[in-house]
Amino acid sequence: MNFAAKIVNGVKVLNSIFASLDFAPAMKNKVVIITGASSGIGKALALECARHGAKLALASRSVIADPLLASLAPDALFCQTDVTREVDCKELIKKTIDRFGKIDVLVNNAGISMRALFDELDLEVIRKVMDTNFWGTVYCTKFALPYLLESQGSLVGISSVAGYKGLPGRTGYSASKFAIQGFLDVLRIENMKKGLHVLIACPGFTTSNIRNVALSKNGSSQGETPLDESKLMPAEKVAVSIVKAITKRKERIILTTQGRMTVLLNKFFPRFMDKMVYNHMAKEPDSPFK
Repeated sequence: MNFAAKIVNGVKVLNSIFASLDFAPAMKNKVVIITGASSGIGKALALECARHGAKLALASRSVIADPLLASLAPDALFCQTDVTREVDCKELIKKTIDRFGKIDVLVNNAGISMRALFDELDLEVIRKVMDTNFWGTVYCTKFALPYLLESQGSLVGISSVAGYKGLPGRTGYSASKFAIQGFLDVLRIENMKKGLHVLIACPGFTTSNIRNVALSKNGSSQGETPLDESKLMPAEKVAVSIVKAITKRKERIILTTQGRMTVLLNKFFPRFMDKMVYNHMAKEPDSPFK
């Protein structure tokens, strides 16, 4: 075997070793709370964490009934929770402590979207979006924080590129994501000497029902998503990336090339990106602006 062949063979061996490595031990027996766990990214995260031996407290407004999840996490705690209600969030944390005695990870995933021009929008739509996305994150974090500090655990917020760059037709949604990121940034800094890990995770457009239940200008559900679901990132892939980021205690992840380019270019060419974002969003079917 010549030298070049030995190098190639060595690389193959190393790749095989790395492929066999798993981050499962880092999640095993960790107590993980996930809000919005009945569908989309939340459900995918629950399944991914369960596969790696985590103990789950799953929150959702609707009842969670999934045979695969039940088999992977038979001792999971299911809490019917409306994160817009402070008392529900407090009860979620209390039930988790009563069942498991600790909290290692809180994933603030529950969220809703909206799609309408601001000048046509009923203000109640923005209130509903902020109540779920921002205040739901604040409430759950407030009550979980003492336990996360005790375990030096991970506080996670599922944000969006819309939290870096305002998306036309999504005033309430972008505002909520900017607010979440500012909130979590401050908590990271305030607790930087206490061992708290804070992760802001920004998926791109993901296979999820968040767009199907997005609010229209009068607060009704928009129904059909304007996006081609076949071209979106699978929720399962998003979940794998987020769990890895938790175990590696990363501060931020942006999960698509388009998202990373948007954030990067916006730092240097904000006006150019205004036009790019406008043109991109205007191409959506039934776009509220042209």
